[in-house]
Amino acid sequence: MIVGITGGIGSGKTTVTKFFSELDTVAIYSADIEAKKLMISSEVIKSKIKEEFGKGAYVDGALNSAFIASIVFKNKEKLAVLNKIVHPEVKKHFQNFVLQNKRKDYILYENAILFESKSNLYCDIIISVFVPLEVRISRVTLRDNTSKEEVLNRINNQWLEEKKILQSNYIIYNNSLEQTKVQTSKVHNILTKKVSFI
Repeated sequence: MIVGITGGIGSGKTTVTKFFSELDTVAIYSADIEAKKLMISSEVIKSKIKEEFGKGAYVDGALNSAFIASIVFKNKEKLAVLNKIVHPEVKKHFQNFVLQNKRKDYILYENAILFESKSNLYCDIIISVFVPLEVRISRVTLRDNTSKEEVLNRINNQWLEEKKILQSNYIIYNNSLEQTKVQTSKVHNILTKKVSFI
């Protein structure tokens, strides 16, 4: 069973995923982390990114994330191009991961743009992590040492939280770590019971 987990930037999706990772019967796949790795290791991706964004996209073989972000988060067309380059390779990588982890209770697929990339279509269950917008902005400006405007640019490139919630099976409200961990445990208990019926 594949369980997708998503949430807008600053929602604490990674924190919730960490709580799930403490359960040894769950395999965790982070699309965001694996995409960044593939953008460095995959010659197919590197070649296409350089062709589209120029040689400044890489510095000494390392991805110039700040350079890419300065382009794509201000231009939805460029963001769509980047996604079309990276997502097919991430999908192939994830399919191999699924095959390697068949014996786990379920696979938790973490993806910030789960719906936007249509990755929700191959998930059996979807979890959304939610916190109010102002909390998200505050968290990200502190975490990334960035401006409110830059955070809003990134938020505006993602689906509205209300839209995600309507299409999710479970919502985890990440207001306090203690309560978030309790909610995570409850969802896990429900999912592991469901596994035996699938």
